[in-house]
Amino acid sequence: MGEILLEKESFRRTKFGTLLYSHPISDHEDSNNNSARSSNASSAPSPPRTSSFYNTTTTTNDSPNFFMSPWNQSASPYVKSPWIHQTLLDYSEESEAINCKNGLIGSLVREEGHIYSLASSGDLLYTGSDSKNIRVWKNLKEYSGFKSHSGLVKAIVVHGDKIFTGHQDGKIRVWKFLGKNRKAYKRVGCLPTVRDYIKSSINPKAYVEVRRNRNVPWIKHFDAVSCMSFDKERGLLYSGSWDKTLKVWRLSDSKCLESINVHQDAINSVVVGFDGLVFTGSADGTVKAWRRELVGNNAKHVLVETLLKQDYAVTSLAVNATATTVYAGSSDGLVNFWERQKHFLDYGGALRGHKLAVLCVAVAGNLVMSGSADKSICVWRREEGGIHGCLTVLTGHNGPVKCLTVEDNDSEDEAVAEKKSDQYWRVYSGSLDNSVKVWRLSDVFEPEADPIF
Repeated sequence: MGEILLEKESFRRTKFGTLLYSHPISDHEDSNNNSARSSNASSAPSPPRTSSFYNTTTTTNDSPNFFMSPWNQSASPYVKSPWIHQTLLDYSEESEAINCKNGLIGSLVREEGHIYSLASSGDLLYTGSDSKNIRVWKNLKEYSGFKSHSGLVKAIVVHGDKIFTGHQDGKIRVWKFLGKNRKAYKRVGCLPTVRDYIKSSINPKAYVEVRRNRNVPWIKHFDAVSCMSFDKERGLLYSGSWDKTLKVWRLSDSKCLESINVHQDAINSVVVGFDGLVFTGSADGTVKAWRRELVGNNAKHVLVETLLKQDYAVTSLAVNATATTVYAGSSDGLVNFWERQKHFLDYGGALRGHKLAVLCVAVAGNLVMSGSADKSICVWRREEGGIHGCLTVLTGHNGPVKCLTVEDNDSEDEAVAEKKSDQYWRVYSGSLDNSVKVWRLSDVFEPEADPIF
């Protein structure tokens, strides 16, 4: 059982001007899911605001991705549990850390692998790593867990009583919790189902060529499943893979409806947006918007618009559905964003706050958070008119910040929010330093710098 290290974290921030320029840094970066894929990772200006299609013409020498060996430390043979046992702070310090308005609540430090994926559902947190285990946390304590037996966990999404996990081996596994307390979990299937896969395997027309002299059934990913997203209104699950395809699954019967060749390189992120749009981001440097439309007698996804085309890998996407805004983090350290303007998406600008690649982006209300290979998390607030100001920079991780997820404020926070007319969120950040940090954030404190855009 892991123990929680409660910490007090100051929101003192380095001068913002020092973050606007790149300097030679010896840290390795994991700009594209820690794989040896070709992408650039140096700073570049944001796309010009001339049209809804952007083509960055800046060219640089390709720089290889690096494996995070400095943080790939094996556990001590004297440690019986893969979790580091740490003593709680005294009661007064603990209470002050939990009740602080904004700050670091605690850290979950693990030795069994890098944290690659996070998902929050109610008061439960699910963590996935290269140990093949999915850990379940409740109230900042280890609550339960289950093991996949093969394929490190690249993505986790929760829908109702089911948990979907995407793995390095190209499989999507489906789990279901048993009982109201969500303590026990059971694997109930996979995507595609065994029946559908066998049926397609014996049909020669169901095969597609993926590499030279290699054909596979079209309904299954043949490379790592890197991202997933739900369309709750239509009952669809989207899965993106390093095999460059986007697959569409119908949840009611687990059928694969479509397999779309959407990019020229690995898909790093997919997110269901607004107005029926689905956004995909890829290592080929593009962000594309798709919509499901009736083509003949069948409903298919068609390309609506290419929002971004650049030399730098797109690593992550996030959507603010209320403000109809989409954010894209990339390996040049920028977070570009677009806003809906009547019947099209208009480029809004770029958020500059990182020295190295942005690896993850998350949205909570008007807050936008970006995690980076420079080990920091920038917190931005969107104001009226699409202006964004940097509220603070969260530090504390000793490795690249690989994933972010947000939990809605709990009952205690809601009571505080009603009194102060405020909104609080609990934010989880997973890192390649084998830890998960838990933050409590509000969007009411004043920015530490002038607005960026």
